[in-house]
Amino acid sequence: ADGGPGFIDVLSAVVDGTLLAVTVRGPLGAETPATVLVAGETAYIETAQACGLHLVEPADRRPEDGTTYGVGQLIAAAVDAGAKRVILGLGGSGTNDAGAGLLAALGATAVDGDLAAGAAGLAELTAVDLEPALSRVAGVEFIAASDVENPMLGLRGATNIFGTQKGITDERKPAVDGYLTKFAELAGRKTADQKGAGAAGGLGYALLLLGAERVSGIDLVAELTGLKEKAAMVDLVLSGEGAFDFQSRDGKVIAGVAKVANDAMRPCVVLAGKVLIGAREMRTMGVESAYSLVDAVGEEQAFADPHGSLATVAERVAKTWAR
Repeated sequence: ADGGPGFIDVLSAVVDGTLLAVTVRGPLGAETPATVLVAGETAYIETAQACGLHLVEPADRRPEDGTTYGVGQLIAAAVDAGAKRVILGLGGSGTNDAGAGLLAALGATAVDGDLAAGAAGLAELTAVDLEPALSRVAGVEFIAASDVENPMLGLRGATNIFGTQKGITDERKPAVDGYLTKFAELAGRKTADQKGAGAAGGLGYALLLLGAERVSGIDLVAELTGLKEKAAMVDLVLSGEGAFDFQSRDGKVIAGVAKVANDAMRPCVVLAGKVLIGAREMRTMGVESAYSLVDAVGEEQAFADPHGSLATVAERVAKTWAR
């Protein structure tokens, strides 16, 4: 995991802590079960549990209404549990509200708008007060683990680069980017240009406003899981991703795992739902070979039974690479 879905599953296996069950507001307002991993004064949060794309069926997605309010509720639960350091994994987001919902859950207020109503709620804003939110988390250190470095606004920002996968049409992108721009002008314009501000639909921006330090998600997970030491003890390193494509080069799981494997002088092989990158390109990333579940068992079977399909392909790969 690199901060997206699976972040808590991976960390709970290696971090000596307690899983705190929390019910939060999902991206479209439905009550949603989530967890916070608490280890002493450090808490770990998987933001996708509260605002992930997987929480809303494709036919029901309303990307301009999606809110990160539930992420703020998770932060509040972590702070109430005694956390002085909160590490948040960013990725797999289905929202694009600049983290306004998160700030609203912590107490931030607005004039002529609704911070908890998604990007659409930012359209007519005239004033924003972040002081209640800052007071709520005073003395708490935040770390945002992200696999992207994009700013929040503009052609390389959250809306234009990642909006399509959330359901924002090309026709709506200028308007939605404008909503986020208006919010940033009221809350802190310079912060919107920082690396990682555009992560998770601008959730990175809200965390930067709270003073967060941005780190590589895969580097953080690799350190906590002891990946470097484990890679040195094996003959072959496997990694995986839904779609192995050009974006996989930019700080995502595969790029990070491949680097660790190469440093340990071990071959790295990728198992992916789809492989959309050529052999030459993958080798520049340090990946020896890649195997597609869709190519191996067919798209229908791969989607109907991903676990079984992965096991089938993994078995074939193991035989191929057996020494």
